[in-house]
Parts: sequence; structure tokens; C-alpha cells
Amino acid sequence: MCGILCIFRCLSAVANGETGHGGGALALRELAFRQSSSQRHRGPDYTGVLADDVAGFALVQERLSVIGVKTGNQPFTSTDGTVHLVANGEIYNFRRMAGMIGEAYEPRSDCDVLVAFYERYGPTDLLTTVRGMFAFVCYDQKTGHLLVARDPVGIIPLYSGRSEDGALWFASEMKCLVGRCRQVAVFPPGHAYYGPPEASFDPQPYFSPPWLTEIPTMAADLVELRNRLEAAVESHLQCDVPMGALLSGGLDSSLIAAIAVRCLRRRTGDRSVRLKTYSIGLPGAGPDLHYARLVSEHIGSDHTEIHFTLAEGLDYIRDAVYHSETYDVTTIRCIVPVMLLARYIRSEGLKMVLSGEGADELFGGYLYFHRAPDAPEFHRETVRRVRGLHLSDCLRANKGCAAWGLELRVPFLDTDFLQYVMSIRPEDRIPGGGRPEKYILRKAFADGDYLPAEVLWRQKEQFSDGVGYSWIDTVSEWAASRVSDRDFERAAERFPVATPKTKEAFYYRQLFEERFPGTAYAQTVQQWTPRTDWGCAEDPSGRKQDVHRGVTVGQADFSVK
Repeated sequence: MCGILCIFRCLSAVANGETGHGGGALALRELAFRQSSSQRHRGPDYTGVLADDVAGFALVQERLSVIGVKTGNQPFTSTDGTVHLVANGEIYNFRRMAGMIGEAYEPRSDCDVLVAFYERYGPTDLLTTVRGMFAFVCYDQKTGHLLVARDPVGIIPLYSGRSEDGALWFASEMKCLVGRCRQVAVFPPGHAYYGPPEASFDPQPYFSPPWLTEIPTMAADLVELRNRLEAAVESHLQCDVPMGALLSGGLDSSLIAAIAVRCLRRRTGDRSVRLKTYSIGLPGAGPDLHYARLVSEHIGSDHTEIHFTLAEGLDYIRDAVYHSETYDVTTIRCIVPVMLLARYIRSEGLKMVLSGEGADELFGGYLYFHRAPDAPEFHRETVRRVRGLHLSDCLRANKGCAAWGLELRVPFLDTDFLQYVMSIRPEDRIPGGGRPEKYILRKAFADGDYLPAEVLWRQKEQFSDGVGYSWIDTVSEWAASRVSDRDFERAAERFPVATPKTKEAFYYRQLFEERFPGTAYAQTVQQWTPRTDWGCAEDPSGRKQDVHRGVTVGQADFSVK
């Protein structure tokens, strides 16, 4: 998981009157290198810098080498020296794109195809062809145009900003812009900007499927659903370094791990191949650990349990706010165990892990979806959740792992799989009437011995609950104890934008303001809450929903093709 930073049209070559170590003007290259240091944890393997004080641009990439380890250092420059690119992410169809460019072309890495494809086919064809998780900036000096794009869901983070001298900035993490940009925005998923850097910056959507605005009518095909998820996992396994999978013991991560094991054994022809899997929880307290063991034994993975204490988790709260760049209660609660897990995995030499993020948004897996008033409203809510992933689950998963230089991949959010699932009529996806949440996903894998029945039909347990119920209870009380009644009474005065409603939320907002001061930064945050207008509890914990039982829900009799 890499990090990128770009500055355009900073023509003065002097940064706010600062000086370098020798007392002279701070050059653009030094400015870019210095600001990008805030995200160097994303790419501990190499820092690449391309800067031109005369032309007024700088590109930086903090690299985590996963594909093309020896040849993939960025920034990439075209053969004629006029097109430059920095990218963060993985291009899963890069081999097919390379073949479209020509037989003589051999990509230096998966992201290298972006430059060559842009030169050959232009920006429009590039964006309609590419498949993967990505955020990239391509600068064409011949035309003076930028092409900036982010993947359809926003798996990979990207922020934009304007500095006081009018320069246009981009960065994978917002902390790189602090102290430089007063205007800051989240670059929207599924959008692209093509134009000169000095023009009015207005990204436009390139990903606009019908299901975003229409209610789908396609019936679910369980065989097709299974085949498409298996294809997504297969495509996400391209990797030149040691890899593994997160295994919480819930349905989603368990399916991804089970499919990955089958793919690896089929690819190698070796039935003894064992995928490394990892779970985390409070010792003796988390229900996830028990179910993860069952899955590991069933699929034959090389499994490791990581235990953490409540005190160790609380130690990370301040870091959690800093790395997640949010004050959202759900995200802070969840990202702490993610960071602890990622740190351990990275210490074992792995650079990439698979995960099950995204299934709950696609299939309506959160327990509050049981309260959906009807199928059309259910669909609209899944669309809202998918469109908000870049500010919730994707943000937490990406930044929590990137804090320790670990790449996380999410096959459920593969573009083609996403398109298929979201095009299924909501009547087939909605829970209720004896059907559990994510019924068609469970049913699609009911045959074939993918998972133990106890896991395949286990009720949804949110990650921050599953690590141990006492985690959320403790962190909520601990954070609230750090806010006085007097300070909380003045919450609206101190924080007029997104005023905290609880002392826990107030505490996280305080920590956020320390590192990211100002309204512009506060407005980049989205807060994750259930639908209170459906009669749901406002607290994001799944345990607060009235259907929560923490047990196996059982298979229902539901007639789906």
C-alpha cells in the first residue's frame, strides 16, 4: 500500500519564505519530500521524487513493493520523457491491458500500464478499461493536463487541496496537507479530473452504473454469484511477496480465505499449500476467535491468533485518530484492533493480506437492515453505504493496515463483482421473512463444503464487537471519562460543524482537532450511524440492534435460482 503526494504550479520555488538546511530557498523537491514524510509509513521500501522547479511540479511516491519488486519504483515516466505518473493501489487486469498496448510492451509493474495505456488510448478508454483499487495522478507535459482518478468505491484514499500560493496538491493522506492547504477535500470515488492544474478543479464521474439511481430487477443467480466471487478472489492473488488473509471468523472474511486456499492449491497443484491467516481478540473474550479457529481447521490454513489487552488497545486511541484521519466513533473503535493486527502481521514479513470488507454494504449485512421498511428503501440504503465506504470501512481498513506498511485487498469490492451484486433486485437481498442477512451469499456457498455450517450461518457480528464485547464498553467509558460535563455542555460552541452527541465522540473530536485543525479538515469526515428513522438504536454497535443474538441464525427455506 503506497502513498503519493503531488504539487502543481508552485512556480516561485520558495515555500512561504522557508529556508533549507543551507539557508537558501526551500526548493520544491525538498518541500515535497518533507511533506510526504508524514505518510512514509505507507511505503517503507522506497521514496521516489520527481521535481521541476522551472515547470513548477513535484511528484512523490512512498513505495510498498508488492508487484514488480525490482522494476516498479515510481514516479514512472514515458519513453519520450513527457508523461509522468504516481499511483497507489493494484491494477488487477494489468496483463490484459498490457496485451492491448502491444506484444513488445512489458510492464515494469502493474501500475506502469497506466502510463502506456494513456499514451496509446487516452484518458477515457483508460478509465473504462482499468480494473483495480487505485488513486493516481498522471501529468502530461505536452498538453499541460493532469489526469487524476480514484477507483469506483474509493478503496484507496486520495485528498486534494489548494495552498495560499494557488498550488494544487494531492496526497494519499490528509496529514501531508496540514500547514500548507487551507482548502482541503476528499477526492470523490469513481471520479476523474482531466485538465490543467491552474483551472477550476472539478472532478467528474466516470463510474455511473444504473443501480446508483434505479431499483434493479435482475433475479439472483446463485451459481453466477459464486463464480463471480471466486473470480474476484483469483484476480486479487497476484503478488510477488509473502501474503496472507485476515480471518475474523465471520462469514465474509471466512469465505474469502476459503476461496483463496482453493485458488492457491488449484494454481500450484499442491494440496498441501497453507494460506497464512490471522485473527485478533481479547484473551478468552472474543467470539470471533472461536469461529476463526473452526474456519482455519476446516480450510487447512496456517493460523495465528493475536491477543491484546484492554490497556494495550486504549494506548492506541490517539494513534488511531491520527492514522485514520477521522473522529467517527465506529472507525476509531474498529481501527485499533486492525492496527494491532497489522503490526503483528508485518513483523512476520508479510506485505499483503486479503480481507472481507464490503460484503455488508453490498448485501445489506448490518443488523439494522432488518428494519428496512421495504425492498426499494433497502436498495437505496445499500447504495448509500457503498457510496460512503471510502469514508468508513475502506478508510479504516486501508489506513489501519498502511500504518505499518501492509497492503489490504478486498475482493468483495472488485468492480465487476460489485456491479453484479448491486444489479440484483433488492427483494433477493433484503433480510426478513425467516431469511438472515446476506442470505443469497450464504446460500451460494452452502454446497461444496466451503465453510463449517456454524460459520456459514453465523449471525453478523461487527468487528469491534467480535474482538470481545468488553472492548467497546471499555473504550466508550474510558473516552467519556476524559471529557468534563462543562466542556461537553459547550460542544456546539466549540464544534459547530458535526457537533459531538456523546462524550466519547467529543473526545475523539478533540484529538482530531489537535492534528487537523480547522473546519476544512473537519468537513472531510463522515460519521457512521444506523438508520434511526427506521427505529434503530443510534449507537453503531451491532449489539445495540434488537435482532442481535450473537448466535448461528440457521438456514432458511428461500427459493432462489
